[in-house]
Amino acid sequence: MYVVKSPLSDTDLRTVSEALQGALVDLVDLSLVAKQVHWNVVGPRFRSVHLQLDEVVDVARTHSDTVAERASALGVSPDGRASTVAAGSGISAVPAGWVKDSDAVGALVAALGAVITRMRERVGATGDADPVSQDIFIGITADLEKHHWMFQAENA
Repeated sequence: MYVVKSPLSDTDLRTVSEALQGALVDLVDLSLVAKQVHWNVVGPRFRSVHLQLDEVVDVARTHSDTVAERASALGVSPDGRASTVAAGSGISAVPAGWVKDSDAVGALVAALGAVITRMRERVGATGDADPVSQDIFIGITADLEKHHWMFQAENA
């Protein structure tokens, strides 16, 4: 059922909807992973890592809303259900329990790196199909790369 009709061709809409759905899944999972680590981080850099993790959560949540609303604007129903996120995320699971601050930083470097790689693929895939969505992916990638750099600097 289509409630909203997209101005994109069916082929372009398929490409863009897959990219938007994939981005939504990755961003929702990134926010969950960062929050899980946030709750469990311990160590001498606890406070700074704890606060930095919340910044990633905020960025991921803000961008996931932007992505979901873009999908809706194109007539694509976004799916952020837990089962969909678990099945489609490109982020490796983080272990349960307490996480040493240096391990927390490493986990976020890996998670951000995975999402950035997939986001850059979406930038390439949507350029011709929908430059508006591509622009969203470019902005998301820039924000995530900033956090990726900052977490890498934590363990340098």
